[in-house]
Parts: sequence; C-alpha cells; structure tokens
Amino acid sequence: MLMALRSRYASFQAQTPADYAGLGPQFDLRQHLSGPIQCEGMIYGPTGRVASRFVADMEGTWNGNIGTLSEVFRYDSGTVQHRAWTLALGNSGDITATAADVVGLGSGRVEGPGVMLRYRIRLTPEAGGHVLDVTDWMYLMDNGTIMNRSQFRKFGIKVAELVATMRRVPSLEMTPAE
Repeated sequence: MLMALRSRYASFQAQTPADYAGLGPQFDLRQHLSGPIQCEGMIYGPTGRVASRFVADMEGTWNGNIGTLSEVFRYDSGTVQHRAWTLALGNSGDITATAADVVGLGSGRVEGPGVMLRYRIRLTPEAGGHVLDVTDWMYLMDNGTIMNRSQFRKFGIKVAELVATMRRVPSLEMTPAE
C-alpha cells in the first residue's frame, strides 16, 4: 500500500501542470521553441542504464498559435531519425500535438515554467514497433535552457526514460565590413 501511495503522490507521474502555476519564468512555446535549437540527451532502459545517447538539431516555426518543430536525431549507434511535430497552443495554455509516429492526438498544458505533454508513440520496426505511452515534461530554466524528462511506459510499466537539454542556437550577427 505504501508503494501505491508513493507512486501516486510522490513520483514523476504524480506531478501536474498546476504544480507550476504562478512560478517563473513563463514558458512561451512560440518564443522558446522557435528558431534553431540544439539538443543533447540520453535514453535510459528499464534497468536504469544508458541505452542510447543522442544529439538533435531542431527548428521551430510558428504561425500564430500553430507551430512546427522539426527534429533530426543522431544516435550514438549511427541511426538518424526525423520527426516533425505540429503543435497547437490554445489561449488557456492547452496544447495538442501530432507527429507521424504519434498514435492519435497528444495533449498537454503549459503552466509557468513547465510544459507537460502526453501521447502514444509507435517505435520504428527496428526498435520492435511497440506503441508506448509517453509523459513528456519540459522545464524552462532562468537562462533559457529547457530541461526535458520523458518516461515511456508499456502496460503501465516504465520501459525507458529520456533526459535532455535543449538550447536555442544564438543567431550570428553580421558585423559591418571595415
């Protein structure tokens, strides 16, 4: 019983967007997921050991409250994976999300410095083709860095976890020729 209470009230799965209401800095998807973004991360397997490392180049573009986040992941195995998210931001902070490997519609919410997104993802055939339930949290840091933590579950059992950092790539400012 103690384990059930702990997992319900004191775990990654127990947090809600309301836990971050009123805190800062305010995560604005249109600002913080815009332009070129560099990402580095690791995926931990079910035993807690690093199963994969990656770097990713991302590019976010927005037209009002509709955005596209294009991602190119380069894994330590040499595998390259492409994904393009379509994000729709509601005026109240609600989010819907789609991508080619997402089953159905993802949904989430922005509150303060936190963004939560839940969705079902279909792994590539090389990775078994399984459909996993994902809870994805992004936290905006004071310096603009985004910390990302995701858990992947199958039949309610955690099978993987992802931890990554995301940083906007500074634009190159042209200096006048002398």
